[in-house]
Amino acid sequence: MKKILMTFSGVFLLILVLLGLQWGLSASRNQDSSSSKDTLTFYNWGDYIDPSILKDFTKETGYKVNYQTFDSNEAMYTKIKQGGTNFDLAVPSDYMVSKLKNGGLLAKLDKSQLTGMDNLNKQFLNQSFDKGNQYSVPYFWGTLGILYNKKVVNGSDLKDWSSIWSSKYRHQLLLVDSARDILGMTLISQGKSVNDQNTADLAAAQGKLSSLMPNVKAIVGDELKLYMAQGEANIAVTYSGEAKNAMEKNSDLAYTVPEDGSNLWLDNLVIPKSAKHKKAAYALINYLNRPEVAAKNAEYIGYATPNQKAYQLLPNSVKSEQAFYPKQSILDKLQVYQNFNQYWTQKYNDAFLEFKLGKQ
Repeated sequence: MKKILMTFSGVFLLILVLLGLQWGLSASRNQDSSSSKDTLTFYNWGDYIDPSILKDFTKETGYKVNYQTFDSNEAMYTKIKQGGTNFDLAVPSDYMVSKLKNGGLLAKLDKSQLTGMDNLNKQFLNQSFDKGNQYSVPYFWGTLGILYNKKVVNGSDLKDWSSIWSSKYRHQLLLVDSARDILGMTLISQGKSVNDQNTADLAAAQGKLSSLMPNVKAIVGDELKLYMAQGEANIAVTYSGEAKNAMEKNSDLAYTVPEDGSNLWLDNLVIPKSAKHKKAAYALINYLNRPEVAAKNAEYIGYATPNQKAYQLLPNSVKSEQAFYPKQSILDKLQVYQNFNQYWTQKYNDAFLEFKLGKQ
């Protein structure tokens, strides 16, 4: 009987423990659900905001920020399209804004809830990928250009894109692994648009690009800036932000945008249609549009700010860097990528793949 009573007591105790656990988990879920009302999920590129800005934003507004990252526009698009995670704010590049918009994945901005739009340089507003900025607000911008070692390469010899075809750069050139960028700069060197959709023009560009191969040391991704900083190559085609990162590690490096033009890329703040915390999203967009906040962010990131009033707050040493804030004559020749349909995307990818196979 004692054994039976002890067994019964043990079972009863176990039931109480399980009930307690269930109650605790339920309470925890309710607590998490309650706290999530004040949590904004921000989907951004890695290390693409000064962390202290998010802390200050939370302190001022009470909105916490769940910061999640992606490593490519395509990965971001897939994640937003699949759903599952309700992102409240995201940072797609120019052509991807168009793709997201056309896919019905973005919320149209309520301009009455936006402040600080007059702080933005009109040069970066009303772009072809989002006329009237109905869905996007500029965040950072930059260019495609030439990064080079000043001790080996004379910067005055790099006035146009065709200069990198010179035989004196044989086996010294690194190229960023991007079909649109490399074919784009080749098209510009032939007086064409980076958005060219003419079969003969693309074939001519592919032909000229193949003649660049003797100069190409490697076609690489994110590691390009490290290779240049370490002196693994003397010249590279890359993005302004990557160039600045490399230059901070190696003072012998410099960056230039060829005078015949280049790509102007724009990263933008957008609110996905599936966002659950739109009020918080607008609050963060407005906070980032404040001149003092945008200037602080630009100094931390190293990319160019589209916020004209923030630009005025930057140190003169930064504002005078024409490689990153080009003169107007260069800005006027910059081109923004348009979103290609599947056919032309594949045509460019195939042409670039054939070029890369020639390196093997």
